[in-house]
Amino acid sequence: MKKQILSLVVISLLFISCKEKVKKENNTTEAKTEIQGIADANYTANTETSVLNWKGFKPTGTHNGTVAIKNGTLEVKEGKLVGGNFVFDLNAITVLDIPADDENNAKLKGHLESGDFFDVANNPTATFKITSVNGSLVKGDLTIKGISKSIQFPATLSTSADGIQLSGAPFEIDRTEFDIQYKSQKFFDNLKDKFINDEFEISFEVNASK
Repeated sequence: MKKQILSLVVISLLFISCKEKVKKENNTTEAKTEIQGIADANYTANTETSVLNWKGFKPTGTHNGTVAIKNGTLEVKEGKLVGGNFVFDLNAITVLDIPADDENNAKLKGHLESGDFFDVANNPTATFKITSVNGSLVKGDLTIKGISKSIQFPATLSTSADGIQLSGAPFEIDRTEFDIQYKSQKFFDNLKDKFINDEFEISFEVNASK
């Protein structure tokens, strides 16, 4: 009887282990920037369906929103992503975590557009140029407020009904490298819990077609 109970326990544990393994495998998507059989071309970004998401952090909470993609291209050769250029419209920055009809939404949007942050009056756009792609890792030059810095992040290239889609899971950028110093602990003392994190989060989805 003890042997039968032990056998049932072992079988049950094996079943649970296999089930969890399958579940984990099904929920894992490997980042990649190569697709066999995809046509070589310069793909133009669809500015209506493509989106760049941002998220900022502070001790008392977070804010998030989007930045419009003004124009962009992705270059594919031999099924691999090899290049790309993007222009972002900072005049079209949005705030999503505050209701659009709340006056604080317009207040935050205006502050982000001011000299404390992106200085949109003098720098209406930001740009990104892909300089290399190594496996799933995309590297390029990001320019904000006239300052260019090299950044890199993992991305996934896939096919879509209209062409291709390039997506990036959330990654972080240090805003102070682009002269955005407002309430940064690197530059201001005695902020206590009124500081804003230097790193802000970016994620994106670019839909493009020939």
